[in-house]
Amino acid sequence: MSTTQQYAHPEVLVDTNWVLQHHKDANVRIAEVDYDPAANYAVGHIPGAVLFDWKKDINDPLRRDLLSKEQLESLFSNAGITKDTWVILYGDFNNWFATFAFWVFKYYGVQNVKILNGGRKKWLLEDKPVTKDVPTYPKTDFKASSANQKLRAYKDEVSKSLGKGDKVLVDVRGPKEFSGEILAPPEYPTEHAQRGGHIPGAKNIPWAQTVNDADGTFKTREEITALYAPKGVTSDKEVITYCRIGERSSHSWFVLTYLLGYPNVRNYDGSWTEWGNSVGTPIEK
Repeated sequence: MSTTQQYAHPEVLVDTNWVLQHHKDANVRIAEVDYDPAANYAVGHIPGAVLFDWKKDINDPLRRDLLSKEQLESLFSNAGITKDTWVILYGDFNNWFATFAFWVFKYYGVQNVKILNGGRKKWLLEDKPVTKDVPTYPKTDFKASSANQKLRAYKDEVSKSLGKGDKVLVDVRGPKEFSGEILAPPEYPTEHAQRGGHIPGAKNIPWAQTVNDADGTFKTREEITALYAPKGVTSDKEVITYCRIGERSSHSWFVLTYLLGYPNVRNYDGSWTEWGNSVGTPIEK
């Protein structure tokens, strides 16, 4: 059995060769999700791929919230996506932002969405074709579903979960962020909360431990299970993942939900910037 087939839901992943063979298919839309499109998509992307700018397209910066249902419908319609289109997501930072988009799209009921295993890194490592051409597609009339709140956790729900044996929090940030030694990851030194530390009782399992850094692909199911199970993060519990702003934790949400098959995982996208800045919320260091 291949590494991919060992996952609970291998159907949510495609590899680079599959994309190379199918990126021109009429019912396939490749989408690159970038934090910094100028340094990635604009330099060269998979032929035919549209750009989903993480800051502008997947979030609503005025509300400090996810894009709305209507905004998602507009995004997909402008990209020529219908309910029958297979949306294949990939991106920079070992698919940090691609998995965030995957989580958001699932939140709004999008069924036909997959992740390119290894993302942008693996595509470039294999010297597969790239282009600077920006494609256009006939506009559609995409309709999304109402938000599925079972996939998302809010601050008050996190507060109520503290100390409950059937619930577990997973802090996916690096150890220095978890301990409070630093307030933000080195990549974003100015984007931090007022306080350092972590939510009481949280288990620190950095998101990056679940991928092979050499090519950005996911580790085996056995390797990933060995990261979570010894720390009490098991499938019989409700799991809430968080990081700084919810993007790295969406990666861990994806891993737990689709690679390990945990039935009840929620992403707390308010994460540390909300918790660490809120008056009176308890923290540990």
